[in-house]
Amino acid sequence: MTAATPAPVSATGSAEAGLVLEDVTLVLGDGDDTVRALDEVSLSVVPGELVAVVGPSGSGKSSLLAVAGALTLPTSGRVVVDGVDTASAGRRGRTRLRRDHIGFVFQSGNLVPALTAADQLRLPGRFGGRREHRDPVELLAEVGIEHKADRRPHQLSGGERQRVGIARALVTGPRVLLVDEPTAALDRQRSQDIVALLAREARTHEVATVMVTHDHDVLHHCDRVYEMIDGSLRAFEG
Repeated sequence: MTAATPAPVSATGSAEAGLVLEDVTLVLGDGDDTVRALDEVSLSVVPGELVAVVGPSGSGKSSLLAVAGALTLPTSGRVVVDGVDTASAGRRGRTRLRRDHIGFVFQSGNLVPALTAADQLRLPGRFGGRREHRDPVELLAEVGIEHKADRRPHQLSGGERQRVGIARALVTGPRVLLVDEPTAALDRQRSQDIVALLAREARTHEVATVMVTHDHDVLHHCDRVYEMIDGSLRAFEG
């Protein structure tokens, strides 16, 4: 099947400094039950870009995030995160890559119930590594929620929880940000605000950002949009 053509390297930076997938295929299952979750997918996202991937449930969007985030190795093809080939990095190398170079934003926020907003951001720094982290309070101010720094998740709205989740994903200074359905539980205005925030953070901090979404109303905030159909990636035609 035809794969999406990788984006050319732009003035923002080299593609391999961000995220590169080259002819990536992912086969799941065994025997007659195998599924081609990804089918020769190629995609490049340079630092500073926000790229959206749309498509129906079961089309391969989650598999795309899994291989891009070094959570799953592809059956064939090449995945490069900030210049590091995930297959060659080894298990420990992939763990370090996820810890130091990749940020994840989850659909539900995935916050720790007992921690305040500020402590959610301090948590990643407690899990080893010697990277210099961004200041949590300054980062909460950047995403517009510094006045809720001492609040716990149950004291925050859905949009506020997503802002905390985005800030937590950015606190280690990742080079790649992977975002899973950030507007699924939000109303229209909060959805616009969250994706505008993601676009701004991607540009300001030169983070190569991939967002999978069902929400076509927010796509105008993105630099490029692709569609995933049966494991294949192609340019979205609206």
